[in-house]
Amino acid sequence: MPTVAQSTETTDWVSRFADEVIEESERRASGKATSGATAPVVVVASGLSPSGPIHLGNLREVMTPHLVADEIRRRGHQVRHLISWDDYDRYRKVPAGISGVDESWAEHIGKPLTSVPAPKGSAYPNWAEHFKAAMVESLAELGVEFDGISQTEQYTSGVYREQILHAMRHRGDIDAILDQYRTKKAPAKKQQQKAVDEAELEAAEGSGAAAEDDGSSGSAGYFPYKPYCGNCEKDLTTVTAYDDDSTELTYTCTVCAFSETVRLEEFNRGKLVWKVDWPMRWAYEGVVFEPSGVDHSSPGSSFQVGGQIVGIFGGQQPIGPMYAFVGISGMAKMSSSRGGVPTPADALKIMEPQILRWLYARRRPNQSFKIAFDQEIQRLYDEWDKLAAKVADGSALPGDVAAYTRAVGTAAGELPRTARPLPYRTLASVADITAGHQDQALRILSELDPADPLGSLDEARPRYDKAEAWINTHVPADQRTIVRAEPDTELLKSLDDASRQSLALLLDGLAEHWSLDGLTHLVYGVPKVQAGFSADATPKELPPEIKTAQRTFFALLYHLLVGRDTGPRLPTLLLAVGQDRVRTLLGQ
Repeated sequence: MPTVAQSTETTDWVSRFADEVIEESERRASGKATSGATAPVVVVASGLSPSGPIHLGNLREVMTPHLVADEIRRRGHQVRHLISWDDYDRYRKVPAGISGVDESWAEHIGKPLTSVPAPKGSAYPNWAEHFKAAMVESLAELGVEFDGISQTEQYTSGVYREQILHAMRHRGDIDAILDQYRTKKAPAKKQQQKAVDEAELEAAEGSGAAAEDDGSSGSAGYFPYKPYCGNCEKDLTTVTAYDDDSTELTYTCTVCAFSETVRLEEFNRGKLVWKVDWPMRWAYEGVVFEPSGVDHSSPGSSFQVGGQIVGIFGGQQPIGPMYAFVGISGMAKMSSSRGGVPTPADALKIMEPQILRWLYARRRPNQSFKIAFDQEIQRLYDEWDKLAAKVADGSALPGDVAAYTRAVGTAAGELPRTARPLPYRTLASVADITAGHQDQALRILSELDPADPLGSLDEARPRYDKAEAWINTHVPADQRTIVRAEPDTELLKSLDDASRQSLALLLDGLAEHWSLDGLTHLVYGVPKVQAGFSADATPKELPPEIKTAQRTFFALLYHLLVGRDTGPRLPTLLLAVGQDRVRTLLGQ
């Protein structure tokens, strides 16, 4: 598959980062080159904490490096996208609104996420695996190729033992770096500043930055390592002594008062604190590219501090663009600490993977955007379909082609797609009107284009299923469409001559115009003809009052068909109701 940049002659944000990452990877490799050395494997990384539902904001942590890695792979380079599952982070609090979870889970606060029970009824062994599973499934549907690393496995198997001992030997150096950013004294006057949104706190956790401090400092000195208690399993421990030669470490638990002395060179029940852990992993894995949220990019943040600490481990800071938050239509910033926060799985129930990929591909990482779960999703799909048509006929702008190409497939090939991508708003209207009756849905959809009728609903899937799911889960009951069972005789009797004439013109043209395009022409044309103009007259040829007449006519049809002022697009509604029933409800 050609690179997107080559095929579109563009330098979109993904291509620019791919250029930088390849250059940086080759620069690093040149300093280590030996005779016969092969080209370096480019390493990009993401970090996710399965502390609760992994939401659409966290997905940007994955999609940003995925898109860059995929472009690098398209260019023929070997690339490895790591996702570190920060499942050895502490359980910070009980998220609200999680099914199968009650107040009793508070007793596990402070334990590793992999030591916390999964919600009741879960098929998974612990809290972390329960929330990780849904994300893994969504990433597969999105075509994201990655290597997953469990930090619980890394720490408890001793993989990082040498790095931990190294950090303890250089704790003074680490402490000196951290001390540059610690508050020296309280300000004389409290400054007015923007409140920290809960989402920003949770975003830190989403990238592995749980609410840890820089390490414990006390009479015994500073230590960048935090043991989990051997009795209660919690991390509310204080290191009271450590000997570099013997690696004997003594700690006391502030919760249960348990105390023990262990040999750190053999001990695997603890972890480096976040601001040391993250740069240690950069060095250990050779990470060249890893984005971070805005909370990590401020002065004194973990990314900035990590850029200095990584040198202690003999590594280099990766290229790390800041990414902005992702919102939901009608909602503020997302926070995984609150129940009901939309996840990638939620989005994929109502939109195809290509659309979700496109939302992340078309915006630079530092640009925020929203994902629509409301009526806006119909406009989004209209925009997508228009772009697809422009790409097909060669009229799309290069940057738009690049985003589209990255959305529909990866270096491995194109994602599965809907064979007949009918308009989403039409499919949603049909699903709404037919209320799950697939034979009725097929009848209506096959009449959209009589010259090329739909032979099976499968041709319209999975888009039809996504639209049906959106109707059933995100459209309030009072906005659903219910076609009248009987004509509104009182309204029909009260109509004036002009209204009766408009209905007669419509009914006379039904049979001849029975298709989506034909009915569109008919319903818009009736008010024009009534006013003495051609049904084909363009808006420029018509006086402004024609638009008012059209709105009045449409409202009349909605009242007679569904008893409301508005509803699905009238051509679709007419097809859904069927000719015979339309004639009955309109009084013929």
